[in-house]
Amino acid sequence: MPHSPRRTLPRAPVRIVHLGLGAFHRAHQAWYTAHADPDHEWGIAAFTGRSPDAAETLMRQDDVYTLLTRGAEGDHLETVESIVAAHDGGDTDALRDYLTRPEVTVVTLTVTEKGYRRGADGRLDVTDPDITADICALGEAFADRENPPGAIANGVLRTMPARLLWALDARRRALPDSTITLIPCDNLDDNGTALRSVVGDLAALTSPSLGAWIDAQVDVVGTSVDRITPRTTADDIDAVAAREGIRDEALVVTEPFHSWILSGRLRADRPRWEDAGASFVSDIEPFEQRKLWMLNGAHSLLASDGILRGHETVAEAIADPECAALVRDLWDLAQRRLDAGADRAGVDLYLPAYRAALLERFANPAIVHRLRQIAADGSLKLRARIVEPVRRARAEGETGAAGIAAIAAWARFVIAEVQAGRPLDDVAAEELAARASAVDPHRALLDLLAPDLAADPAVLGVLTDHAR
Repeated sequence: MPHSPRRTLPRAPVRIVHLGLGAFHRAHQAWYTAHADPDHEWGIAAFTGRSPDAAETLMRQDDVYTLLTRGAEGDHLETVESIVAAHDGGDTDALRDYLTRPEVTVVTLTVTEKGYRRGADGRLDVTDPDITADICALGEAFADRENPPGAIANGVLRTMPARLLWALDARRRALPDSTITLIPCDNLDDNGTALRSVVGDLAALTSPSLGAWIDAQVDVVGTSVDRITPRTTADDIDAVAAREGIRDEALVVTEPFHSWILSGRLRADRPRWEDAGASFVSDIEPFEQRKLWMLNGAHSLLASDGILRGHETVAEAIADPECAALVRDLWDLAQRRLDAGADRAGVDLYLPAYRAALLERFANPAIVHRLRQIAADGSLKLRARIVEPVRRARAEGETGAAGIAAIAAWARFVIAEVQAGRPLDDVAAEELAARASAVDPHRALLDLLAPDLAADPAVLGVLTDHAR
């Protein structure tokens, strides 16, 4: 009879808090921490995002889970024990409690692009109804200088910026002279600045004194993260149970490749993640752009164009010569920008080898990375992954045609989904549906992504050529 995975090591003390208890965190930051902490000194208290399900599943099996690493040469299973407590993301009392502990010195985040609640200008979106509600709740709590811990009940705060700010308030009150490090691990251009901006904007609106303390005592580190982690299926769970005798409802499936690059000031204690293969660099931007423009950009292109061609997975799409040709063109566009940035930064990005490795990873038959999973929230993802290199190419005198072709593929995908009556899995689903029904839907959709490009007749000409 299959059994749940079991904890075999001493439960480490909580010293890291994580926001966004999803599969990627368990394949990446939790895995790095487990491999960098042989003495079991760095336990993670992880909080879910929108649903408590992941926390409830982990709690039923003593907060441990199985990582199934699938490579072309076979599978590897390991039990990961670095998470020692799992919580519903709405449990802000627990979150505040952890941040009042001096031994807790790191907060990591994987909340996806939309979790930052940014507007088109990259700042906090104060028109977001959830942000508006959180501003009211925080404003009322901070108006009372005594501010008892229960001033905001569990479940009231809806967004990551608000929950994090509320927890940092507890830290300031309990440990005003302490430092703590925030490490965002989401696929955003300059994710460290993005996190500091939304938290700082919210503090400015609700408690400027807390904002000043954050500026002085809180370090925010920029990162580039990479490990393909497809959604686990019931078949995956059943196969491991039949083969290994372990039924793990929190099973995570991932690839052998992993990368974590960090940059920024870290005054507080942290695990020696470099012992597990992480890298600390002086300038994160070239590495971040390499990941966003090449891996993530290609993923978004394959998702849109691949689905339109009837493919279901990345491996299927990259095996299609026409999809692969579009990816190579997009990589050529990105590589010219990356070569210039690497020269300025004085780093070697090993781009030919990186491209070759991406092709091998995409074609890995053991990783069933579904295109519809990647296609979610395309209206947010394409801005950093594809629009930005197009802008840079055009500023340097190129057409940016390969990137515009990728945008056109996304627009065709959105239009096809709306015409077929399928709901869009996108934070801007209603707006996308309206624009997909416009007189010139391709231009209307481009205008949502990048109004400056939509106003450029040369870009529209290329877009129209690829819209057919």
